[in-house]
Parts: sequence; structure tokens; C-alpha cells
Amino acid sequence: MRSDRSYIRKVRYAVQGIISLLVLYVGFTFYLFAEDLMQGRVPSLPRPPSVEGFMPIGALMSLKLLVTEGIFDPVHPAALVLFCGAALSSVLLKKSFCGWICPVGTLSEAVWKVGQRIFGKNVTLPRFIDYPLRSLKYILMAFFLFIILVKMSSQEVIGFLSTPYWKVTDIKLLQFFMEMSLMTQIAIGVLIALSLIVKNFWCRYLCPYGGLLGLVSLLSPVKIKRTDLACIHCGLCSRHCPSLLPVDRKRVIRSPECMGCLTCVSHCPAQGALDAMVTGRKRMSPLAFVLMVMSVYFGLILVAKLTGRWHSSVSYEELRSLVPILDGLIHP
Repeated sequence: MRSDRSYIRKVRYAVQGIISLLVLYVGFTFYLFAEDLMQGRVPSLPRPPSVEGFMPIGALMSLKLLVTEGIFDPVHPAALVLFCGAALSSVLLKKSFCGWICPVGTLSEAVWKVGQRIFGKNVTLPRFIDYPLRSLKYILMAFFLFIILVKMSSQEVIGFLSTPYWKVTDIKLLQFFMEMSLMTQIAIGVLIALSLIVKNFWCRYLCPYGGLLGLVSLLSPVKIKRTDLACIHCGLCSRHCPSLLPVDRKRVIRSPECMGCLTCVSHCPAQGALDAMVTGRKRMSPLAFVLMVMSVYFGLILVAKLTGRWHSSVSYEELRSLVPILDGLIHP
């Protein structure tokens, strides 16, 4: 019996589109907020805490501080909340943050699909190149984990999170993208060019955040499982997998590269052949999977808002006082 589950892709594209629009709105709001602040005006719009989602390294420091000292960073609390949301959703539901929520992942996917239309197909790198390149994100991940979790003491973390730099690091990040150096522009241009050719080049080879989420996703009780008796061996699942996994040759997909995007499930024409399974026994419907992903991630944000762990404690007056030394914080 044939099964049409193409609706899963439509749901995913809708979710990714809505989140991307929200990110653009947050980014534009933050730009207006920072512009007012830099010009010495009282901001006409409140600072959106969601921008802290682009500060995962600081969030990792905040997590260490919370675990070792029981202190919840008051300067950028949303950074920790969003980091924990991504990690928790990965522990419970594979690397679903990357597959459904991450705006960088959505952009990366859009770029390689454009490249596919332009060139007719994407390039699959041979194993002797693919494997070493994939190790890069884990090397970067290990470097950050070693520096922050091993080398830095709790007091050093407290010292960093108390500095003026940490208080305005979101504004410095905005300045980095608004005033990019030539070298940065070249690097981004090369990355986009490679992403047009190779599927998810950034996510697959360079993103340490995705590397970490992939490793913790190995703990997830939910995995994609193929039932060999129902499988018609058409190969559509593997052909469409954004992570280039051999889904049609595996009984259970355990790889840390699996994003839980359900693209393989959506393309499978054989009923009962490919599903998201809980502990390998209970089938989870695609819609239930999506609702769980959204509930875990955005539910944690709601809890943070209700408990006062979402908005920064740094006042606008203090931020304005730091504006004159913003450039000196990077280049003293």
C-alpha cells in the first residue's frame, strides 16, 4: 500500500518560514534599538532578548556557572534559555533544533537548493574528503568545551560575565555584521559559494553548535526506524536526506548527523516502512513529533518568561554609558 506523506515537508517549510520571519523581525527590532542607543536616544522599541540565541559560547559559560555555582546569569539570561532549549529538544527528539528551528540551518538548506536548481545537482564529496572535513566541527566543539568547561574556573567565568564586553556583546555582534571587514566578506562569500555546491556545507562541516547537539542527540529515545518487510527499496529516503545518510541501508538511524527533519519519512511511499519510533517500539506520528519539538523549545522560553529568567537586568542607562567605549572593548 502506497502512502503520501508529503504534507510533512509542507509543515516543516511552514515552521521554518515562520521562525525565519520571526528572526528577521527580532533582528530588525534589535537594529532599531541599538541605533537609538548608539545615537544617544531613548530606544523607541524594547530590546528583544531572542537575539541572545546567536551567543552560544557565552551561553555555555552561563550553563557552567549555573551548574557549578547555582547562579543564573542575569546579564543575558535568554542566551542560556535558548541554548538549553536547543539541547533539551536534541536530547529528547534527535537534533530537531537543527532540522526545524535553527535559522542558519534554514538558510543553509535554501542555498543548496538554489544551487541544485542552478547546477542540476549538488556535489557529494568522496569519503576521504568528507570524513576529515566533518571532523572539523567536532574539533571546534572540543576546543570550546575544553576552554570553557575545563580550563576556565567558575571565578573566571563570573569575571567574564561581569565585564562591560559581555553586557554589550549583542551590540558588538550586530556591529560585526553591519561593518564587516573585507576578509569577513570574502569568507562569507566563499562559504555561500561552497554551500551552493555541497548540501549544508556549514552545518555538515563547520558548525560546532550542531556538532554538540548531534552528540547529545545520541541519547534521544526517538529515532528513525526502517521496517525491512514493508520497505520497497526505492532509495527515495536516502536520495532526499539532507544529511546524506544511507537510510535505505539501515534498520535504525543512530547517526549524530540526523536532524530529525523527517524528510526521509515524507518521501517514503511505502506505508509502515519508515517512521519515527520511540525506543524502537512505539510509532510517533509526524505531527506529534513536530508538536513535541515546538512544545519543548518554546515551552522552555515560556517558563523563563514566567519565572523572570528572560529579560536582561542591564538597564538602558547602563548600556548608554557603555556606548562610548564600545570600540575599545574589542580594540583597547
